[in-house]
Amino acid sequence: MDTPILEMRNITKTFPGVKALKDVSFQVQKGEIHCVVGENGAGKSTLMKVLSGVYPFGDYSGDILFEGQVQKFTSIRDSEHAGIAIIYQELALVPELKVYENIFLGNEIKNRFTINWNETIKRARQALDKVKLDVNPEAKVKDLGVGKQQLVEIAKALSRDTKVLILDEPTSALNESDSENLLHLLRDLKVHGVTCIMISHKLKEVIAIADRVTVLRDGQTVITLDAHKGQVTETVLIKHMVGREIDNIYPVRESKPSNEIVLEVKDWNAYDPQLGRTILRDVNFNVKKGEIVGFAGLMGSGRTELALSLFGNAKRYRVNGEMFVHGKKANYTHPQYAIQDGVAYSTEDRKAAGLILIQDVKHNISLANLRAIAQRGVVNENAEIQVAEKYRTALNIKTPSIEQKVSNLSGGNQQKVCLGKWLFVNPNVLILDEPTRGIDVGAKFEIYSIMNKLVEQGMSIIMISSELPEVLGMSDRVYIVSAGRITGELPIQEATQEKIMALATN
Repeated sequence: MDTPILEMRNITKTFPGVKALKDVSFQVQKGEIHCVVGENGAGKSTLMKVLSGVYPFGDYSGDILFEGQVQKFTSIRDSEHAGIAIIYQELALVPELKVYENIFLGNEIKNRFTINWNETIKRARQALDKVKLDVNPEAKVKDLGVGKQQLVEIAKALSRDTKVLILDEPTSALNESDSENLLHLLRDLKVHGVTCIMISHKLKEVIAIADRVTVLRDGQTVITLDAHKGQVTETVLIKHMVGREIDNIYPVRESKPSNEIVLEVKDWNAYDPQLGRTILRDVNFNVKKGEIVGFAGLMGSGRTELALSLFGNAKRYRVNGEMFVHGKKANYTHPQYAIQDGVAYSTEDRKAAGLILIQDVKHNISLANLRAIAQRGVVNENAEIQVAEKYRTALNIKTPSIEQKVSNLSGGNQQKVCLGKWLFVNPNVLILDEPTRGIDVGAKFEIYSIMNKLVEQGMSIIMISSELPEVLGMSDRVYIVSAGRITGELPIQEATQEKIMALATN
């Protein structure tokens, strides 16, 4: 085999109280697509941050060899100069700047002391052509969809003569069409000699695109598998990722139908003053006790807007229609009134809206129900500790202590903290918006098991999900949303991906 373009030898990285990487080694061959998989907290992103200079030389032990030479990157700029570029899950674009300004931000084309804007626009078009993105370079980034913004990020990386492109969960926020376009682009880049390293939790994408796959678990290298030798299958990957076999990622639940309707919505409409258009039209649905109702639809179909308009309408949509909770008419003008009525909503964006990242686990769990542990306006710290420990144990939140900052937890454990926060308000109806976005297969299984346990105890769950296998694997009934309308309802026995997509594009 040829000399690898990249080799990482015995990389060890320690944070206070945690050894994130323990003698991790792996190689990447020139021109291959190499996927790195593992559970949340396995060390994937930490390893890539070591490689890209985010964690500088001296902050870790071990060696990085790039094109046969030992590297001592002290910053991201050092790794970029060597030909390594990393694109994170949270895009690093400036929304108010134009596309060409973003592509060459920090790498401006200058005529001595001034920027040559004509040459910048010309080269931006060339970079956009490389990623097959047909947009005006003078458009503002904020006016592009997420999929196109992702391609602008890649164009930015390729404009710097990148030899190794690292993508951290590149499809986590993309719809199926944009995800497929991105994978097609990576295959095209491979043909043109660009080496790609992709971190992903979406095993079907890994299987579809990887030449080789390295599995990390608990900060250590478990195995590297060769797809061309038939070694990369979903069963094999899951086994190495979680250390055990999971026969069915969607745990079996005996559905116990109930005729008791706990939430009903009739003729619900919503108008968004900021967008200047109606976003929900004549929505009707109901949720029964002890069931999981899935809401499927394409990105932008109105599923999240529906949840927000019901849960206190924090976006201040102009709404009309009727909502009944346990037969009683309700119209919540603030989330606190929904919470008091037993309705909770866990957001799709846990980092921006679901958690306070600089706060610890304890404070985040108690946040939505401080009154329950307060006396005369003062929080009882002992009670808060007891509550946090209760949900830490019940949800198997992996954290050194409840004093740990949430920002230091893996995505799966952050999601469990979100769940704990809302379970502490003791809801009857729990709305889960993308409950497993960006978390690994092992953590997904745990979240699904928690959901099953909750509905078996009589809770009702509304699950909004963009992953059709998840909708089909967890729901008792499915509502399909398209362009702000409910275009169909399917009992799970009749639901298929084809039927759902047909209704979602109706």
